[in-house]
Amino acid sequence: MTIWICKTCGAQHAPSANPPDHCAICDDERQYVGAGGQEWIDRDSITASHANDWREIEPGLAGIGLTPTIGIGQRALLVQTPDGNVLWDCVPMVDGKTVDRIRALGGLTAITFSHPHFYTGMVEWSEALGGVPIKLPEADLDNVMRPSSRIEPWSGDVLEVLPGVTVHRLGGHFTGSSVLEWTAGAGGKGAILVGDTIQVAPDPNWVSFMRSYPNMIPLPAREVRRIADRAAALRFDRIYGGWWDRVVQANGKDVVARSAARYIRALE
Repeated sequence: MTIWICKTCGAQHAPSANPPDHCAICDDERQYVGAGGQEWIDRDSITASHANDWREIEPGLAGIGLTPTIGIGQRALLVQTPDGNVLWDCVPMVDGKTVDRIRALGGLTAITFSHPHFYTGMVEWSEALGGVPIKLPEADLDNVMRPSSRIEPWSGDVLEVLPGVTVHRLGGHFTGSSVLEWTAGAGGKGAILVGDTIQVAPDPNWVSFMRSYPNMIPLPAREVRRIADRAAALRFDRIYGGWWDRVVQANGKDVVARSAARYIRALE
């Protein structure tokens, strides 16, 4: 049996002899199937051609991105604390060097997510690191393409994973879309890890809020206002987006507030 990976979104699917007929993640209006149709790559064939790139971002935070990229091209973030380590978002595969490095740092306490487009290789990551719990919001369980007993659904709006590491469900992009509040980040000023829930723009003085980024489907003003209000209650100065170069280094609260106000003005 083969683990098939969608080339467009990077989602690993349940093992099967042949590729699935379609990828439900890409069939959704928030994603897309390219003009060439649905394409797949099998997990084993990328072992020799791909590896994970590890970068130290700040004390207690490392980034892990697949090189060359498959799918959306995001990178995962490893939050390290005295009480354990948390992986935020995933990439389509994990290699042996990455596993060894994480184990040397004390392993993982949990794997958590911003939204389903970044679930990708989560089951492989969990199994490779000893069966790490995968914390997913109940609202987004229908978007799991590779089921696993390691998945632990959570409900409500707030999940404290470790002291100083809390996931907040803000909704918007997906019903379960979330950000991770890391109070020790940015030299103790606090940071949030946002994925696509609040997307850092190419100009890091701005962020945005969308139902679909590739298909350019906006969110209504009331949703943007609600997300911004929820974010304002968090403790952060820095914002880490879903890609290497998408970082708001400072004054993150002001950036979210200004960006939400601009967005709402454009809609109203």
